[in-house]
Amino acid sequence: MRIGIDIMGGDFAPKTTVLGAIQAREELSDDVQLVLIGDEEKIKEILRSQNVDSNKFEIVHTDECIGMGDHPAKAFAAKPNSSLAIGFKLLYQKKIDGFASAGNTGAMLVGAMYTIKSIPGIIRPCISTELPQFEGKPALLLDVGINPDCRPDVLYQYGSIGSVYANSVYGVEKPKVALLNIGSEEQKGNLIVKSTYELMKDTKDFNFIGNVEANDLLGDCPADVIVCDGFTGNVVLKEAESIYKILLMRGIKDEFFDKFNPEIYGGTPILGVNSTVIIGHGASSPRAITTMIHKTKDVIEAKVSEKLIELYQ
Repeated sequence: MRIGIDIMGGDFAPKTTVLGAIQAREELSDDVQLVLIGDEEKIKEILRSQNVDSNKFEIVHTDECIGMGDHPAKAFAAKPNSSLAIGFKLLYQKKIDGFASAGNTGAMLVGAMYTIKSIPGIIRPCISTELPQFEGKPALLLDVGINPDCRPDVLYQYGSIGSVYANSVYGVEKPKVALLNIGSEEQKGNLIVKSTYELMKDTKDFNFIGNVEANDLLGDCPADVIVCDGFTGNVVLKEAESIYKILLMRGIKDEFFDKFNPEIYGGTPILGVNSTVIIGHGASSPRAITTMIHKTKDVIEAKVSEKLIELYQ
């Protein structure tokens, strides 16, 4: 397995990303090759400062970088030798099995759509987040940002995509899928949600259990997969992040709320494209980068893209 890492992507790159890669190299088996994509001299300088042999990695030199504030589409086109663009080129050429970056999220989405492209049959790819639960695996919420406006058929498809992910990555048999709504009753919600409910209620494509409300999402959620538009999902995601931040500020330590720490998730895959692409948080620490690399490995091994390709053939 070969995992490509955008070393120049992130608020604190390249030091943070190299340090995270070093830790990941120590934790991963020898059959996982880490491909560091970025400024070779800067990468080797950081490796030397940590007394790490550069031969433990494959380094692909790039002399351009897409900044966090750059316009995604314009920067991707104008900087073909950037670490992010080269990462997608290697992924398209199947020289790496997955690509991870904590860099410009918009440019990552542009890169995915213009190089490896969406899976035929997928209306719109999406991204997800993991919602902590008291026991067992987290619940999956999607979409959380790519598509702020969604048609009912797009939301319906998220049910299938989420089911494949929960089954493949979490090992959940026949995942329970719910629709995020303002009430549990079938007749509740806006026109989009009510229309989506009509599509989902008799489906045989996934295990639909009905509506869930926002106060059902954390701790003891009845569903394994929760479907919503990207606008709603992003609001939920940011609210969950704020809970963890407030607890830290008030010095409150709790085993359950520790699960809200974004560093333990590392990143989220773009679901619905033809390979494994993981987006990390721009402010990722070295540990978060390490976790992002582990997440990439897990999604590659779970063959999520391959299973979605097979589903929509």
